[in-house]
Amino acid sequence: MIRQPRQLGDYLDREIDCQEAMEPGFQAIVECMVEAGWTRGEIMRSLRRLVAADNVTQKQNAKVEAELAIARAMLRAGKSL
Repeated sequence: MIRQPRQLGDYLDREIDCQEAMEPGFQAIVECMVEAGWTRGEIMRSLRRLVAADNVTQKQNAKVEAELAIARAMLRAGKSL
């Protein structure tokens, strides 16, 4: 069972608490993958690639959001794109 945050909202150790709550789930995934025949090295490389892909996606999304905010501001100011 996944543990809930200690409190609502933002607090200093929230990310650490989240990591600790996720760890059993990742361990279970790795165990299932090993049972299916994957090596731990393959699993870890795949997890790192998933994290890297998510980081790239987040950066791209942030860039698009910034571009949209600029375009909206220009439209409000009556300037052409």
